[in-house]
Amino acid sequence: MQKIRKGDEVIVIAGKDKGKQGKVLKVYPQKERVVVEGVQLLKHYVRANPQTKEEGGVFDKEGTIHISNIALFNPSTKKPGKIAIKLIKTEGEKVKRVRVFKSTQQEVGEENG
Repeated sequence: MQKIRKGDEVIVIAGKDKGKQGKVLKVYPQKERVVVEGVQLLKHYVRANPQTKEEGGVFDKEGTIHISNIALFNPSTKKPGKIAIKLIKTEGEKVKRVRVFKSTQQEVGEENG
């Protein structure tokens, strides 16, 4: 189970964008990299194409950042938090895997404040 998923609110803990916060747009688990909204902005040069009426110019585009340089944002403590995977028994003999913050033992995605 991945500790960081698409749609999670994360904060950058290392690199040139340290302290920035954003939402995960895409995850590349094999490369251990993620794309975060508004982080690691790169210049993307586009040539104009008159046939499709596409404008040219310089655009900002999000690049990938290594998964070790980000941490999940804990809304209750307003700080980055470490994640643990907890096994919860449900009805019958099924076991559900849930992501929880190590500091507060609160489930990820559960709002309390």
